[in-house]
Amino acid sequence: MRKEQHHKGWNEIKTNDSWAIFKIMGEFVNGFEKMGTIGPCVSIFGSARTKPGAKYYELSVTIAEKIAEAGYGIITGGGPGIMEAGNKGAHQAGGTSVGLNIDLPFEQHDNPFIDPDKSLDFDYFFVRKVMFVKYSQGFVVMPGGFGTLDELFEAITLIQTNKIEKFPIILVGTEFWSGLMDWVKNTMLEVKNISPHDLDLIKMVDTADEVVEIIDAFYKGHTLSPNF
Repeated sequence: MRKEQHHKGWNEIKTNDSWAIFKIMGEFVNGFEKMGTIGPCVSIFGSARTKPGAKYYELSVTIAEKIAEAGYGIITGGGPGIMEAGNKGAHQAGGTSVGLNIDLPFEQHDNPFIDPDKSLDFDYFFVRKVMFVKYSQGFVVMPGGFGTLDELFEAITLIQTNKIEKFPIILVGTEFWSGLMDWVKNTMLEVKNISPHDLDLIKMVDTADEVVEIIDAFYKGHTLSPNF
């Protein structure tokens, strides 16, 4: 028999919020301790729904392999789809393969290509997002959904406002991303809601070699370090 959903009252919510602080703190401490020892990494984002054999799944595997061969670890959200492809490429290249997992009611489950000692579990999206931003030396953004856009625009906003150090943000798949970037240029920029130089933060490419070239070129003139 299905249990009736319990709707929490205002005072009960306030009490739970106070105790949640300790759980949130624990996730931050655990994340900082583990991620701080891993070294320079590049994050790969994209849809959890992309299946093995699909164009962008296989391209993500190749991109991760080449990034790992260039000396960087790979961080993903730890789940299926593009996340799995990123960890698979890192694993196949013998590189560091990190998974920042999130507890979700659907879609999310651990993929088998994460290094056993580099799989972290989170209940809070905002804590997980801090780990991505703090420890990534670049964002490679494959075709995805709302979660992918969330990571993309948060990174751009933090760099734009000088809250974190600048790092490469690379959109892979001109066919997929061109419509969005056209809207950004023709609408947001046109009404001066962003500045022209904000667009310099983003590169759009189609191949794995282009991704690695952008990352390598950037770090010839910048120091590898956590972003804040």
